[in-house]
Amino acid sequence: MSGYPEMITPIGHVEPVPRRVRATLAGELVLDTTDALYVWEWAKYPWFYIPLADVRQEFLVDEGHDQKRKQGTARRHALQVGDETRPHAALVWQQDTTGGLANTVKFQWEALDSWFEEDEEIFVHPRNPYSRVDAIRSSRPVRIELDGIVLAESSSPVMVFETGLPTRYYFERTKVNFAHLEPTDTVTGCPYKGKTSGYWSIKTGQDTYPDLVWAYDFPTRELLAVQGMVSFYNEKVDVFVDGELGERPKTGFFKS
Repeated sequence: MSGYPEMITPIGHVEPVPRRVRATLAGELVLDTTDALYVWEWAKYPWFYIPLADVRQEFLVDEGHDQKRKQGTARRHALQVGDETRPHAALVWQQDTTGGLANTVKFQWEALDSWFEEDEEIFVHPRNPYSRVDAIRSSRPVRIELDGIVLAESSSPVMVFETGLPTRYYFERTKVNFAHLEPTDTVTGCPYKGKTSGYWSIKTGQDTYPDLVWAYDFPTRELLAVQGMVSFYNEKVDVFVDGELGERPKTGFFKS
């Protein structure tokens, strides 16, 4: 067992999206729909499939390449808005596609400049409706070490419990040993927390461990409990909870 709840939605599962979904490129609205579908192409999170009728088709450029897949045929398209062109940006599912996905479009997330659920911007990928993220204050003492150096220690951390990920421990900045942290220019996003406002590498003696520490100064309202706090990548540091060293998880997935 991993020690935390795993995702259990089967690959290939399809559900309606009850939220309005929009996306923009170069200042133009490319899609606007209340009839999107969630499609799980892998277990961690779903993808948006957008009805072709709700896409501004003048921005789609047929690249003349069909992809034969289990559920049917997808024709590859670029996006072109003014002088901005994004090749291989979309797959338009053809009439032979099964599972209610015919005449829908799957966009590459990064091919659009911004995505919105209702009026709130979302990052990285669609939020999983079956995933839960809770930020809870705890009185259990937590200590972070690396190479025998104490990097953070607190008796009042905030613990973030997210489906499919190990518990993340967030510390007030006064509880963090910044003497061993070096700021970097890295920025990452999370569908549930927003965009990071700070990243640090850890330096211990002659060794530097890149981008193992982050903070959200402006998280989403659901995660306001971690505002301005600092967290560490459990998979690469030693975490002591209640004085006991935990086993480093092996997720190979998102840090934050």
